[in-house]
Amino acid sequence: MIGMDILQPVVALLAWTMVMWLWMYATRIPAMLKAGLDAKGMVGTTGASLRAQLPDTVSWKADNYNHLHEAPTLFYAVAIVLAIIGQGDGFNTTLAWAYVACRVLHSIVQATWNKVAVRFALFALSSLALMALILHAAIGVF
Repeated sequence: MIGMDILQPVVALLAWTMVMWLWMYATRIPAMLKAGLDAKGMVGTTGASLRAQLPDTVSWKADNYNHLHEAPTLFYAVAIVLAIIGQGDGFNTTLAWAYVACRVLHSIVQATWNKVAVRFALFALSSLALMALILHAAIGVF
């Protein structure tokens, strides 16, 4: 179907978000056990309250998982709009893959090394790709 290629990077980013979910819990649960934290006794607390009790390297993964639920929501929406109006192929698909690549690299940097300048550069590049997709959707819709 015309314009549906853009759904591939959408599904790729959805899958990557689940990879980050797995990575987050694969590090968070052992760190909680090591710190002697009992999740059953935690009532009314948030993941943010764990930050002071867990190593930064564990929190970085949770931070990134949360980040994958922020700007990417705009990506999902614009990709669906572009697919619906038949413009989810060609250059728009290339932009979508660039967005996903930047977000995956951002995740890897944040979850491992967490160098803010590098994270920001990747976030800025992904934001530029997202802005271009939104512009293309606006042109197509209006």
